[in-house]
Amino acid sequence: MPFDRRLILCINWPLLGLTALLFGVGVLNLYSASGFRMGDELSLQPFYNKQLIWGLGGLCCLVGMVLFDYKHLATIAWPLTIGVAVLLVMVLLFGKTVSGAKRWLPVGGYSFQPSELAKIAMLLLSAKLLSKRSERLGWLELAGVLAVSLPVAGLIIVEPDLGTGLNVLLLVCGLILYRGLAGPVFKTLAIAGPILIPCGWFFLKPYQKGRILTLFDPERDPLGAGYHIIQSQIAIGSGQMWGKGFLEGTQSQLRYLPEKHTDFAVAVFAEEWGFVGGIVLLTLFCLFLLQFYVTARNAKDRFGSYLAAGVFFYFFWQILINMGMVLGIMPVVGIPLPFISYGGSATIVNFTLVGIVVNVSMRRFLFKKG
Repeated sequence: MPFDRRLILCINWPLLGLTALLFGVGVLNLYSASGFRMGDELSLQPFYNKQLIWGLGGLCCLVGMVLFDYKHLATIAWPLTIGVAVLLVMVLLFGKTVSGAKRWLPVGGYSFQPSELAKIAMLLLSAKLLSKRSERLGWLELAGVLAVSLPVAGLIIVEPDLGTGLNVLLLVCGLILYRGLAGPVFKTLAIAGPILIPCGWFFLKPYQKGRILTLFDPERDPLGAGYHIIQSQIAIGSGQMWGKGFLEGTQSQLRYLPEKHTDFAVAVFAEEWGFVGGIVLLTLFCLFLLQFYVTARNAKDRFGSYLAAGVFFYFFWQILINMGMVLGIMPVVGIPLPFISYGGSATIVNFTLVGIVVNVSMRRFLFKKG
């Protein structure tokens, strides 16, 4: 189908602008997080260079996503989900092991995480299944959605990648709540949930239990499970009101802060730009999320509305959990901060999801032919 040039007038420029701004802040922060000092000399690792390359790839995906009507995405939801499930099984059988986890499939000289692709697959399939009707969700429909999402999330969690698995489940749960639950279903889950959730403790690995216990008492293992939280809090606190300045963060530059270019990248930002910088970054993320909410409200059909709402929940939970664990008020579960943390697969997926919402947003008006 040819691209209608009149759609260019309806492009969501605020969303694109906020995406570019957040990615730019992320690359600038990675430049600093890539550095370490030896005396007066500053050495840089090539994380920010690679992030720029991944960002270029993500931009191509974003542009590709806006060139066709998003309704066609519903037709690939099932094939994509089945393909992702096969890839996740291949990861467990033939995946590349890094730090005790099998999360990557080697392809040529590169490797990628199929679990990141699972986020897109679950978004499309959940939006397709939940948007078919408007009434609240009954037991049968709820079981149908969970029968697909739970196995996919389970394959990710056993890699082990608890953070990404939880992210997939939270995305689906968000969409379920967006659709709404029938009265008896809601009441039953409201009673059973607080009873069943603590049972998940018995399925956690020892190091995951240690991270939860450390949340309440970081000093119980200051050189082990509590090290990340303690160093992160020191970095954020040392930034005070205005920060130490760009490339001047001692916790990050002297290598006290672990995972400073991935999960704890925002701690580097807070140390160098202080409380004021942190508030500015948080405001940018709030405006970013607002664009998804507005698009979901104004979409011309239910499928488009559910796509935008799913992307909202995807980013909302990532931002909330990442900032929560960096501040030490949530367990460390390995969830990156969108556009700020380093990661090739995640960066491309983030841009792709933004492209889907831009697609929905620009097609909220109907044009007549001719």
